[in-house]
Amino acid sequence: MGLSKTIWANPSEIIRTKQPDHPVLVFAPSILQATARRFLLGFPGLVTYAVKSNPDEMVIQNLVAAGIRGFDVASPYEIDMIRRLAPGAALHYHNPVRGRDEIAHAVKAEVKTWSVDSVSELEKLIEMVPTENCEISVRFKLPVNGAAYNFGAKFGATAELAAKLLARAAEAGFIPSLTFHPGTQCTDPMAWDAYIRTAAEICQTAGVHAHRLNVGGGFPNHRKQGSAPVLEDIFALIDRVATEAFGAERPQLVCEPGRGLVGDAFTHVTRVKALRDGTHVFLNDGVYGGLAELPLVGNIDRIAVYSPEGIRRTGAPVERIVFGPTCDSVDRLPGELALPGDLAEGDFIAFEGMGAYSSATNTRFNGFGQMEIVTALSLKN
Repeated sequence: MGLSKTIWANPSEIIRTKQPDHPVLVFAPSILQATARRFLLGFPGLVTYAVKSNPDEMVIQNLVAAGIRGFDVASPYEIDMIRRLAPGAALHYHNPVRGRDEIAHAVKAEVKTWSVDSVSELEKLIEMVPTENCEISVRFKLPVNGAAYNFGAKFGATAELAAKLLARAAEAGFIPSLTFHPGTQCTDPMAWDAYIRTAAEICQTAGVHAHRLNVGGGFPNHRKQGSAPVLEDIFALIDRVATEAFGAERPQLVCEPGRGLVGDAFTHVTRVKALRDGTHVFLNDGVYGGLAELPLVGNIDRIAVYSPEGIRRTGAPVERIVFGPTCDSVDRLPGELALPGDLAEGDFIAFEGMGAYSSATNTRFNGFGQMEIVTALSLKN
């Protein structure tokens, strides 16, 4: 994987000029910075970036340039990278399960904010983490609602356990806080409503005032045809419900978007390597590469198809089965994808809104997975 030093006008210019035979991620820094400013202006609290969604250094550098001063990190590698690229930034170590070696590494790196969702992990932090100016955010979960998949299947305490953990963290001398994640691609703002009101109930049960409430990520990016999600509506709901639920004891608010920040800043360009008997489409990338997430969250229908000359195909849509390049039969996009009827071998399919979990999950399985990242002034042709 590499980053081109050339700055292109748009994806069609890249197709027409380079004729790439490997997958290409087209990055528009202007879109990333504009989205970051949208969060900074609209969200009623601290905005942190979930590094895992796209850890490329150019992404971090552009977010810092836009004004992002906090990062959600999940490993020593991410901690060290952010310390190098954004010295002085707030680091939120919100992976709730850590080895003792990882805790020691983070303490040495002066991480001050941690999350936890179990008694055993909390006791481990109490044993190893200095309490001075250190915050522990208890992560809780509710039944998933409106999200692409359930984050609570792996992490999150019940409300009852969360109250006990919150009281224990405060008793141990840490700054007590709460955190949750409504689930990826959450398009139902009422999920935040339910979580925030439950957070207030947890505080009441524990008899503890939460210093901060982290409302997680889950903010959707635009992956479907039609109107884009209105982030400002979600921000306004969070602001209103936090006041209604907590009143005078409203905690400071934090969010940790990943996909919502970086998703729309990239377009993923793939090439049709075969159109088998006019039916099955074989691409030069698939679920072991930059399209790894599609079986989990569904196909992206914000796509454009171009001829090798960079001319957009406009034939009537035909539902087709789409495979990736490997010899593994599970290397297939879910369902069928509507593609122009005049699609031909050698054409390019550009998937929009692919900034999150594309380069981060790309593999070289079966010898494929060569991916190039290039920069463009615009993602519109």
